[in-house]
This record gives sequence, C-alpha cells and structure tokens, in this order.
Amino acid sequence: MDTVVSFAYKRIVDEISEWDWASLTSEEMVAAACAYYYFSIQFRESLQIACELFPEDPKLAELEREECNTANLSPWPGVAAAGEKMNHDEFMRRTLLLNTIPAELAARVEAAGADYLDATRSLDPMSRALSIASYEDGGLEAVFTAMLRYDDWNNDLLRGFRHFLAEHVRFDSDPDAGHGALSRHLQPDDRVVPLWTAFRDIYRICVPRFGTN
Repeated sequence: MDTVVSFAYKRIVDEISEWDWASLTSEEMVAAACAYYYFSIQFRESLQIACELFPEDPKLAELEREECNTANLSPWPGVAAAGEKMNHDEFMRRTLLLNTIPAELAARVEAAGADYLDATRSLDPMSRALSIASYEDGGLEAVFTAMLRYDDWNNDLLRGFRHFLAEHVRFDSDPDAGHGALSRHLQPDDRVVPLWTAFRDIYRICVPRFGTN
C-alpha cells in the first residue's frame, strides 16, 4: 500500500492561499506585488542553484529557459517589447516602475525584501534546489490563483502584475508539459519549509493585515 506523506510546507501554501486577497485595497495589492518581486529574485537564484547541482538534468535546463532570458511574458506595455527576452524578476522590476509607490510603503517593502533575501541566501543549496519543485508543482499555482481573486486591477502596475500571475498559472497548470512536470522529479520535502516560511513572512510585513490572520 502506498503511503501518502503530508509535508508541513503544504500547510503554509494553504495558509497563504486562504488569505482574503479579494478584499485588499489597491495599495495593499501594490505591496503584494513588491513583495513578490523579491521572491522572484530568490526563485531565479534557487533555479540557477538547482541547475548547478544537476547540470545534466534536461528538464531543469528547459525550466531555466522558460524562466530566464525568455520572451514568454512579452509583449507588455511599458515593460517588454514584442519578442524582448528577460528574466522574470526583471519583468517584475520594470512592472513596479509603472506607477509611483508611496514613500512609506516603498521603504517598508525594501527593508523587508533585503531581510528576505538575506535569510533565503543563507539556506543550504539543496533546500533551495528542492524548493523549485514545491513552487512549480502546485505551490505557486495555488497562491497565484488566490491572488487573482482580487478584481480591482486599477493601474498599470497592477495590470502588469495580473498579467504575470495569470501567465504563470498557465505555465504551471499543464500536468504533463507545464513547469510542474519539469521539476517534480526533485521531490521536495520539508527541507523547503524555511523558504515557504520566509515567503509567508515577507507578505505579513508588506501587507500588515495578513499578519493578524
């Protein structure tokens, strides 16, 4: 009989997905986009670590081509020209420039982002590599789908973020050819809990209402 293992990191995914994303204000969703930018840097770094640990892995190499130096989010007004290639974190960086972010919010997310990157960069390479499968094989799809319950995408920055989220749900959701299929062989376990905890906590700081959930 097969044994089903329930990992603790999946409870963190559920917690984030159950937050009331639909009720956020516009400024709070901008803060969420800012927090995600720092995650996108960490994600790229972790994917590159995975590729370094498993240099002969063709699926990881394909996933890197889908996430780095790619035109699969192009075009987008003010961010990417038709056919323009860039890392996905660069797409997010440019998206955040589409609107002015209030100074207090910018200072809060910058400090939280610096702490987040310091914390995740201190983790061991294998945990970071395994995290890629936890993100791509269902974790981020669940979180992004929850975020997309928000429906007041009322400025250029937020519309760019919505495009990013919706496209990544599409990238990840195909069970046979999507990004999950390219990474699930890594078989993540609870070594990835610190990465998901850090992801949850940057949102709790950047969107303070989530800190009381």
